[in-house]
Amino acid sequence: MNPLLVASFVVPLLGSDTLGVQKPAVDSAEAKVPFGHADFTWMNGQSRQRSTPLQLGKYVTGSLYLDTYFSQSNNRPRDNTIVGSASIGRSGEFQINLASVGVSWNYQNVIGRIELQSGSMLNIVQDLDGSVGRGRNLTTAGLRNIRQATAGYHFDKGYGIDVEAGIFASYVGLESYLLGENWNYHRSLVCDFTPFYFQGVRASFYPTQKLKLEPWIMNGFQTYGRWNVAPSVGFSTYYRPTGSLGLIGNFYYGADQRGNPGRKRFHHDNSVLLRYLDRPTAHGISKMAFSLNSHYGFEQGGNGPSAGQAYMAGTSFVNSIWFNQDRLALAVRAELVANPSRYLAPAPTPGGFTDGGTDFMARGLTATFDVMPTDFFSVRAEVMTRASSVPFFAGPGGTTSVDGYLGTPGDFTPDVRRAQTLFTLALNFRL
Repeated sequence: MNPLLVASFVVPLLGSDTLGVQKPAVDSAEAKVPFGHADFTWMNGQSRQRSTPLQLGKYVTGSLYLDTYFSQSNNRPRDNTIVGSASIGRSGEFQINLASVGVSWNYQNVIGRIELQSGSMLNIVQDLDGSVGRGRNLTTAGLRNIRQATAGYHFDKGYGIDVEAGIFASYVGLESYLLGENWNYHRSLVCDFTPFYFQGVRASFYPTQKLKLEPWIMNGFQTYGRWNVAPSVGFSTYYRPTGSLGLIGNFYYGADQRGNPGRKRFHHDNSVLLRYLDRPTAHGISKMAFSLNSHYGFEQGGNGPSAGQAYMAGTSFVNSIWFNQDRLALAVRAELVANPSRYLAPAPTPGGFTDGGTDFMARGLTATFDVMPTDFFSVRAEVMTRASSVPFFAGPGGTTSVDGYLGTPGDFTPDVRRAQTLFTLALNFRL
């Protein structure tokens, strides 16, 4: 998800990964800049960089990103595997979660970006894409290391129209795929349950400086391929009337169940971001803001339960307080999600859920303390506790095998618990 830095950059509404491409400006000195009326680097899901050191000439911008962490589960799973989170996957180990390098460009209105990635988070997100099993000539291995790859054209109408095709970061949900852009290190449950990438086409319309309208056509809900015949469609609306307020509404509709083309999925999320105190030069409390991200979706038709059972509803509320000229921050989050048919809840074991039921509800509390000596580096300490109505988190016995290693023979029952507390220390670098 990059912020508006100078008038020579066109900026997406809510960060470089969730909402678009950071693009060097066209040649015109009078170019109109969307969302150029204020600084939005304070927002949840948004890069906080105020400058771009990797400006590689007039038309090309480079990017570097590194996310590394150490996390400990209070359940201390024998196989060091964390389940119930799409943000991190290992306990009691030092891990490179995500490393990325990329470039974006804008030359004579031809726009695009290529960003490559590696790290342990790919095993949680990209490797679980089952759509590549439909037919041949498509594999996760061939695409997993591409974080974004897009190409398109910019039209000088209004405040700009961008039409692009490729692999994009998802527009659904408030929080970024890049954990360093979020107020909390772990994403909220509602964002973990929704897509992180799409392959398809989008058009970004900026009718005014404060408004962005964005229709999408995609292969599916976090898929490289399609589950069925018809593509998926979506629409996003982003509005920033002032530098202290952001409003977002996202919609998705598609057929995303294998071999069940009559079953349709709908998903909607909306967000409010409000900065209610701003004293950037203060050495005490320098800024205060909150974000509220709420989701509702369902599946209906074809073979499966009705929308009364096959739904997802949840919300995440975060309040953040910055100190010492925005170099320290404390963010506290409360969250709740329900997904009774579990069509979005990630399976806690390779064999799925262990309780055999048709219910799921989870809640959590998270506190994150950030030390940010510059806009390009942060040290993050976090404690997060979550509980669910069914076994969902790895217990001491782990979820792999009798000794915790893949392939070890012997009778084994995965140890899955209803609660988990994670203590995490992370370092985030971005340039």
